[in-house]
Amino acid sequence: MSFVIGSRGSRLALWQSEYVADLLRAVHPDIEVEVRVFSTKGDRIQDKPLPEIGGKGLFTAELEEALREGAIQVAVHSLKDLPTELPPGLGVVAVPPRADPRDALVLRPDLREQAAARMASGDFDPRDNFAFLPQGASVGTSSVRRRALLLRSRPDLEVRDIRGNVPTRLRKLDEGGYDAILLACAGLERLGLADRIDRRLEAPWIAAPAQGAIAVEGRVDDIDMLERVRQIEHRPTRVEVEAERTVLAALEGGCSLPLAVQAHAGRSVLSLAALALDPQGRRALRAERSGEATLMGARRLGRIISRDLLDRGARALLDGAG
Repeated sequence: MSFVIGSRGSRLALWQSEYVADLLRAVHPDIEVEVRVFSTKGDRIQDKPLPEIGGKGLFTAELEEALREGAIQVAVHSLKDLPTELPPGLGVVAVPPRADPRDALVLRPDLREQAAARMASGDFDPRDNFAFLPQGASVGTSSVRRRALLLRSRPDLEVRDIRGNVPTRLRKLDEGGYDAILLACAGLERLGLADRIDRRLEAPWIAAPAQGAIAVEGRVDDIDMLERVRQIEHRPTRVEVEAERTVLAALEGGCSLPLAVQAHAGRSVLSLAALALDPQGRRALRAERSGEATLMGARRLGRIISRDLLDRGARALLDGAG
């Protein structure tokens, strides 16, 4: 039997799809798993910031069309790129184990050398996420969430847009176009580039909802596919991303809104923190709660956090009117 996985063509997307393919091969040695590459709108348009070309579905629409037509059995995405509302008949049918959900600060090579010297001498505050960035440094990111968090942490920074896949962004940094860039730790690790991480950003910094998680999307009426992929589901990861995406959906968030949400599922307790900011990082609303580490508990906790933020004016804040 042939089982076809749809993927974007970037190195990271292919790594994720091959990872899912290997998981499926391990539990179903009787099937032949193939990865088929598709080009999405988000991949083709590289000269504009993401919010200008439409946030939702930029990296998923072509894959979802192939799913509906039966050309592929599942599509693999970075879950943070997947809209909370999926087309009728499609769903997230499996979520494998999550990688590090944190953001990474990556320095230009000469600044990295300076940072290493300062670390050796102890001349820095280890609690400061951006201790190694000079005054007025230029930082590249395409995320409005990261931009708002950067400006809230360091209003002196020059935050500039950057597009392209991970290797392209690293090349632009190394060529001197930026002093630093922000990327996901998970993407760097999956591409064998963990040594480029100069700082894993810690609280009060919060990552994007579902960052580090992989979504396996499929047709919910495909019973044979559902039976096969459910065996690669990682329940703690599913619980975490369920809570995070519940907040995202309630606040109508996407890549065009400065919303940060992060959950951690223990054996029985789920903790959830969310941060809504205005686009320039001047104001922020934070909410934190704990609940049961179950799918029902995750949805309940996400709704509680969402109501808290909305009651305190998060909608206007996210839209830049607060």
